[in-house]
Amino acid sequence: MSQVSDQLKSILKKEGLRYTGQRQAIWDELCSNDDHRDAEAIYLSIRQSGVNVSRATVYRTIDVLVKNNLVRKLDLGDGRSLYEHKIDPSHHDHLVCIRCGRIEEFMVEEIEKLQDRVADQFGFKLIRHIHQLFGLCGDCTS
Repeated sequence: MSQVSDQLKSILKKEGLRYTGQRQAIWDELCSNDDHRDAEAIYLSIRQSGVNVSRATVYRTIDVLVKNNLVRKLDLGDGRSLYEHKIDPSHHDHLVCIRCGRIEEFMVEEIEKLQDRVADQFGFKLIRHIHQLFGLCGDCTS
């Protein structure tokens, strides 16, 4: 984890931002669990833990972390964005319930292979992809 903190410091410096306790608290909060949360929920959680941080600092820091590939931004198509840390480098995709907001992570090798074949067919070299499926979870369909 100290390697990631060093990476955080390096990224902040590169972006012209100082490393502060508040920015470390933002990173720590993002890494505290595997939930997919919006910036406001992250902000409120940090404040509840007793750290005095502004919304602007939270939003700006999250944007920098997304830009530098430490955090993934999930666009839910309804104007909301959720965030998750990218400490675990393993790839996964998302199933999103449009009613309750439940998110399930999944990885299906056949889908990955099919994407590669499609990219090859059209002369593309895949660098990254975002695969999100929207629907209703089992609880919301019953």
